[in-house]
Amino acid sequence: MAYDTLATKESIKKTIASLGEHGFTAEVVSNKEDALSIIKNTIPRGASVMNGASKTLDEIGYIEYLKSGAHGWINNHETILKETDPVKQGLLRKYSVVSDYYLGSAHAASETGELVFGSNSGSQLPHLAFTSPNAILVVSTKKIVPTLEAGLARLREYVYPLEDQRAKDIGWGGTMLSKILILNRENPKMGRKVHVILVEEELGF
Repeated sequence: MAYDTLATKESIKKTIASLGEHGFTAEVVSNKEDALSIIKNTIPRGASVMNGASKTLDEIGYIEYLKSGAHGWINNHETILKETDPVKQGLLRKYSVVSDYYLGSAHAASETGELVFGSNSGSQLPHLAFTSPNAILVVSTKKIVPTLEAGLARLREYVYPLEDQRAKDIGWGGTMLSKILILNRENPKMGRKVHVILVEEELGF
């Protein structure tokens, strides 16, 4: 199966419908500029934000915009990095899991309504699974697959080797696919919102 081909209009339509049935909010935009615009217009001034390492967020311009400080958000990631005391930094990391908004991507989105994530450390998984009341996920339509099983295969066969090589190239010695998270459904009683922005462009792994 080709894991780097943008999905068809019909496949995108199926995915949006299924994600909606599973309690997620999903929409499609044609380009990364529109995706970034949605993020800017969604997060209110004064909200706390956190993000994990994401090639997609970097490519749409979110990381640069976040660093600019022009948004009025509380940048938890920046606060953590600026703290030099290891004990205080650990506490900041602990408290960051309850940020108002968590931003990232997914490694696969299925036409049957599931979202798949892989992680080495697992640091982003609490946000995605429970702790952040709002999650915004920017996902290239190349990551759409027919089924959950195909999503897991995409993670293992395509994403992990690319991320492992990237980590080696920057001197980290590689990575591990230590933890896998599947978001199957969002219970409306929890009051959380998972907003999936599908982008019809080549982004991320």
